Amino acid sequence: MDAAQQEATARARELQRNWYGEPLGALFRRLIDDLGLNQARLAGVLGLSAPMLSQLMSGQRAKIGNPAVVQRVQLLQDLAGQVADGSVSAAEATERMEEIKKSQGGSVLSNTTQTTSSSGAPTVKRVVREIQSLLRSVAAAGDIIEAADTLARTHPELAEFLRVYGAGRTSDAVAHYQSHQN
Repeated sequence: MDAAQQEATARARELQRNWYGEPLGALFRRLIDDLGLNQARLAGVLGLSAPMLSQLMSGQRAKIGNPAVVQRVQLLQDLAGQVADGSVSAAEATERMEEIKKSQGGSVLSNTTQTTSSSGAPTVKRVVREIQSLLRSVAAAGDIIEAADTLARTHPELAEFLRVYGAGRTSDAVAHYQSHQN
């Protein structure tokens, strides 16, 4: 890879970090590991061609152009979290992936994929991911950061909220959420 290609790849990964909270290669590899998939299966669930998935992972392409695919990525992230915390079995995860594959985006699956605690209340992680999903459906992470920068001087708490939930990692948003509970 020559210097121009390396620079373009680095730029694409930085854009991905701004838009999706991290480079897509890292995000997709985590989904593959957490859900026991291979790249071809992940591409199929997302509704992408295998070459397109590969280009997004390698930084040859920066953006997912189809909003329904972005929504499926978010649904798979939610599912991976549910598998990790033990609230969804491997068999249930396989069924949910088929539902996600058929979805056209939007919030069609929000009720079927909602994780709840033993008391029946949504888990903190689920609440945080819903907030992230809503913010990220309204604007790209870079735009959210720009809005946060605009608000920072006069409304620092709101600016922090936008940065953490609109462009940050889920783990950071969970910590923020928990730090603001009574």
